[in-house]
Amino acid sequence: MRTSENMFLTPFLQTMHHTSSAVPTLVQVATKFPACCSARYNLALLAFFGFFLLYALRVNLSVALVDMVEPNTSIAKNTTSNVCPEHSSTINVPRNTTGEKYSWDADTQGWILGSFFYGYIITQIPGGYLASKTGGKLLLGFGIFGTSVFTLLTPLAANLGVGYLIAVRALEGLGEGVTFPAMHSMWSSWAPPLERSKLLSISYAGAQLGTVVSLPLSGLICYYMNWVYVFYIFGALGVLWFFFWMWLVSDTPETHRSISHPEREYILSSLKDQLSTQKSVPWRPILESLPLWAIVVAQFSYNWTFYTLLTLLPTYMKEILRFDAQENGFLSALPYFGCWLCIILSGQIADYLREKQNLSTVCVRKCFTLIGMIGPAVFLVAAGFIGCNYALAVAFVTISTTLGGFCTSGYSINHLDIAPSYAGILLGITNSFGTIPGMVGPVIAKNLTHNNTVEEWQTVFYIAASINLFGAIFFALFASGEVQDWAVSGYHLHRN
Repeated sequence: MRTSENMFLTPFLQTMHHTSSAVPTLVQVATKFPACCSARYNLALLAFFGFFLLYALRVNLSVALVDMVEPNTSIAKNTTSNVCPEHSSTINVPRNTTGEKYSWDADTQGWILGSFFYGYIITQIPGGYLASKTGGKLLLGFGIFGTSVFTLLTPLAANLGVGYLIAVRALEGLGEGVTFPAMHSMWSSWAPPLERSKLLSISYAGAQLGTVVSLPLSGLICYYMNWVYVFYIFGALGVLWFFFWMWLVSDTPETHRSISHPEREYILSSLKDQLSTQKSVPWRPILESLPLWAIVVAQFSYNWTFYTLLTLLPTYMKEILRFDAQENGFLSALPYFGCWLCIILSGQIADYLREKQNLSTVCVRKCFTLIGMIGPAVFLVAAGFIGCNYALAVAFVTISTTLGGFCTSGYSINHLDIAPSYAGILLGITNSFGTIPGMVGPVIAKNLTHNNTVEEWQTVFYIAASINLFGAIFFALFASGEVQDWAVSGYHLHRN
């Protein structure tokens, strides 16, 4: 009888080119080294908290901005207010009104929300390249540390002027840009092939939970305290995390101070045929790879919807559904709580289908991507046609975002299927394109919703759904689940 840990073996079995006799060996070794208290799962847990804070630092401005702007100079008055009545609970605690207010119009707010991604896009590919050469520990650590420091400086930048605020947000993006490629690169040295899906899903699920916690918590801080503390609290937590990361983490199992010898040998032996001997990066074959461009198109399409909702959902809740800031934060977080649950569960389901039902890697990736992109498109469009039915609006947006969690076991992990040795670099490339929606999506959405009518928001949802649908179809047509030839030359030639 297999253990529960072995029940969910990763779908990378085909891509590893192991013989059938090698698989039981790996399985038997894995049972001797439980996940509890292991160095590799400690790394996953620290990475979880790192990405938790990373997304908290990214999205807190979306909530704080609602309180930072003067009501009479912000977004145009909701022209549907006579259709959708105020929908706020009676709160006896008086609202704090000491925070500074700024006269920023809708276009300016769009540029403020999008400025983060102008820095974020610059460091994606360099981050993946540097991580592949020097390791990801310092890159990831200082990336989050730098983002935290600039977050602490956000209130000062806002007081100095909108240009300073945009610059600080762009610098935050520079710091965050290296984090995902650095993490992918670290896992190429730390994650045994049969545990990759579990370890990566634990690490990156922190991003969704960070959104879940920071949105309502930011709303509470703005309501009862002052919007400046949104940046001070999360910024300080990021600095604290940095010291734990530098103290407890190593780039590779060989350099880890406290890892057990059996675990180190287990990880190294499981990866001995996975790391390429090529010293140079095959840039041209990478850029000519159609399966890579399938991931690029899918990530661009998915991120258009994700970033539009991430930055503008609090505004939609306030101006259309007319929830107050306190309710706004909780309801804005609900979709991402669903997405977090879906990420954890879909990773296990994907492993089960691949291992127990003998579905091919490419089949699992395509199916999960289709569910994670077409499903959200349908419910997002539906959310724009339910009038003032608050429960249905929240439910549809929540279902839409929740289903998007399937993509984590779809295109999001496909880099490791087609080129495990260059996963960090590939993620840097796809994230660069995936950042563009974060730069232009909020600006376009703000320009389309000047009058803040239901019809204008329907247009925003239509655009996002159409892009999602196109990306899903493109990925289904051109994605691959096999290691590409250009990614294996140099370490599998002896098998040919």
